[in-house]
Amino acid sequence: MERKNAWKKYPEGEREAVFAFGEQYRKFISDCKTERECVTELVAQARAAGFEDLKDILASGRTIKTGDRIYAENMGKLLALFVIGKQPLEQGMNILGAHIDSPRLDLKQVPLYEDTELALLDTHYYGGVKKYQWVALPLALHGVIVKKDGTKVNVNVGEKDEDPVFGVSDLLIHLAADQLEKKAAKVIEGENLDVLVGSIPFEKEEDKEKAKETVKANVLNILKEQYNIEEDDFLSAEIEVVPAGKARDYGFDRSMIMGYGHDDRVCAYPSFAALLEAGVCEKTGVCLLVDKEEIGSVGATGMQSQFFAYTVAEIMNKMGGYDQIIFNRAMSSSKVLSSDVSAAFDPLYASVMEKKNCAYFGNGLVFNKYTGSRGKGGSNDANPEYMAKLRKIMDDNDVSFQTSELGKVDQGGGGTIAYILANYNMSVIDSGVAVLNMHAPWEIISKVDLYEAKRGYTAFLKEA
Repeated sequence: MERKNAWKKYPEGEREAVFAFGEQYRKFISDCKTERECVTELVAQARAAGFEDLKDILASGRTIKTGDRIYAENMGKLLALFVIGKQPLEQGMNILGAHIDSPRLDLKQVPLYEDTELALLDTHYYGGVKKYQWVALPLALHGVIVKKDGTKVNVNVGEKDEDPVFGVSDLLIHLAADQLEKKAAKVIEGENLDVLVGSIPFEKEEDKEKAKETVKANVLNILKEQYNIEEDDFLSAEIEVVPAGKARDYGFDRSMIMGYGHDDRVCAYPSFAALLEAGVCEKTGVCLLVDKEEIGSVGATGMQSQFFAYTVAEIMNKMGGYDQIIFNRAMSSSKVLSSDVSAAFDPLYASVMEKKNCAYFGNGLVFNKYTGSRGKGGSNDANPEYMAKLRKIMDDNDVSFQTSELGKVDQGGGGTIAYILANYNMSVIDSGVAVLNMHAPWEIISKVDLYEAKRGYTAFLKEA
């Protein structure tokens, strides 16, 4: 079965909408490289589009009705947005679920140290990474430091032209004979992914306490002057080390975007845009953006948290009264696109793919009936009745789509948040955008696939 390249629907001179949406997204992932930054930016956009904070609604005591636009955020790293539909909530919701965390390096709680008059930050990598890809790259520091008095200090260093950048050093080729004999998983060890941040000694001789580690002392002095933080404040910090620099157009034809964090913001952003575009539909539309997917969807801000269920219960209570049976019906009747990325076919690594059942750049939105690994372990495996309904919606709305699985059967695999939402008895399938270089510091996507994802998500909200 062959599907047409989606670019053919947009001949030269008729691509303005594709490229315009691509530019919106490119700016978003350039500016939002952490979960907190994503939530902050999308809340600002949501409020500008008429969304109200659920906390304010609860405080006011007013009821919730059809057409209301509501958002609820959790700990700055999980965001749920609702557009209340015409049908009772009992009839279910149409949910677009994606994650906004990405593989990276995290600073340890006691990160700063000095060795041979160099100051470094100790890290622990987050999510599935090829560690050797993170050396000899310009890196930036993003995050937040919370002082004991509750004061939050936002950190974003390495993105402006005038900012310094940081990095993990690599061994020179001239001395790498032993290193090059190692397996790729061991070429760079996790404990060696430390970030170099300074080399000038502290000069104030009267400060005797800092005399032993003078380069570290100088870095601490800079942090004190610029951010008013002490070394102990790292104990209550969340600093992420990410690739420095903006996402860029990729290719002579500018058909692609290279950027950090396509997995999974390339699904999160069109999900958000689709919710705004779809407006008030028959069923309540939801955009659910969660944290921690890359490490198992755990914790209070991951999909395994009860936050989403609690939020739905609060909304139901303000729509006429909470009832456990009605709540169960609402959740069980809901339909979900678990929007996560797929591996794009790469002709340089064709041996890991099965060509009839993989995703291709330019072929539109991807549906994965199942993910998992080796025998579908850990997958959701969507029902064919649901897939048939989605096929009709996509074809009726001229949305380019394709189906895929994640590589050859015994090659590997991966999971998403789909199985967690399916625990509520929802109809769920994985869908998203194909990505090259997945989990590398710089990933690549096709602009037309991004655009078709937004169109497909919009059609789903209106018609599922």
